Amino acid sequence: MSLPSHFCCFAFLLLAVAPALAFAGGGWPLWAAYVDRFMTDEGRVVDPQAGDHSTSEGQAYGLFFALVANDRPAFDRLLAWTEANLADGDLGKNLPSWLWARGDDDRWGVQDPNAAADADVWMAYTLLEAGEQWCDPALSLRGAKLAEQIVVREVRTLPGLGPMLLPGPRGFRPAPDVWQLNPSYLALQPLLGLASRLPAGPWAEIAANGPRVILESRLHGFAADWTAYRNDQGFLFDPLPVAAPTASYDAIRVYLWAGMLAEESKGRSELLAGLGRMKDYVGENGAPPAVVGADGGVQDPNGSVGFSAALLPFVQAHGDEKAAKTLRNRLSAEYFPEDGLYTADPGYYDHNLVLFGLGWSEGRFAFEANGRLRTPWKDSQ
Repeated sequence: MSLPSHFCCFAFLLLAVAPALAFAGGGWPLWAAYVDRFMTDEGRVVDPQAGDHSTSEGQAYGLFFALVANDRPAFDRLLAWTEANLADGDLGKNLPSWLWARGDDDRWGVQDPNAAADADVWMAYTLLEAGEQWCDPALSLRGAKLAEQIVVREVRTLPGLGPMLLPGPRGFRPAPDVWQLNPSYLALQPLLGLASRLPAGPWAEIAANGPRVILESRLHGFAADWTAYRNDQGFLFDPLPVAAPTASYDAIRVYLWAGMLAEESKGRSELLAGLGRMKDYVGENGAPPAVVGADGGVQDPNGSVGFSAALLPFVQAHGDEKAAKTLRNRLSAEYFPEDGLYTADPGYYDHNLVLFGLGWSEGRFAFEANGRLRTPWKDSQ
């Protein structure tokens, strides 16, 4: 596979006529603080609240934020560590294992060789976008090769639904006619971006099918963490890879992805309308719930600071400035200037949500309708 060497620079000549992003400041202090707290010198993103383990999700998000920040040194360290430790030295041939941690034998290494499809998609997308933004065709080629692996190992055509991204290459099929799916894995931006750059793949169809999965699997109006699909019954909540159906830790990202879509993006209007119950809840209560049960009842009303950040783009997309101000005030109240992070005990996952939600809200990045990434540092060149 080859990509035209002039492609990336030509693409940005076209982008030069697009409106500039709102953000005009230098640097990204929150990213710098995140690197100090959660990233090792070798390029490993750690979760201090989970035994300092690392995941392909953390590496993929780290790559994306490093690109947004125009932090090529951090990007290169993240990529090198990921490829060497999660992909057996070659992302073009191997999907990254999802979990790297200390094992029962007290040794550090891969503890589960299965992959996480959402991390894989974000990683392939980010490599392709990085190749364009930094005019580095080698990165684009690595992203395209990783995308090929995803298609072969993590995409299947489900009867009555069409091409779909499974959560990983192994498991998630408890019966021959049942597939378990994670709605938050279907972020339309990277799927549309992959479709734009790799039009021969199934990405456009997966993106078109994503809103159906998200909306038809709702729990009384709230996005679900997990669902199961069977052609003759549609979307089910049994069997799931978790104990009970909930709308919580995974599903909060569904609102984040929907809120950050460009106005012209396919599926945006349906998602905003169909997920409006969360907007109404935040408007009435001032903060998102942590857990919603299968009956639509709130089991835990105390959504974290990261949940509030994740919903900021969503309420902004609805034009609800009152709710947006309430969420921003909560974030400000939880900010600790001495370390540049949020809450007295900063969490890895929360800060990924904060980087996405605040970064987008502040105009540090945006997505085109075709999923491609916009950054102010590149627009200004």
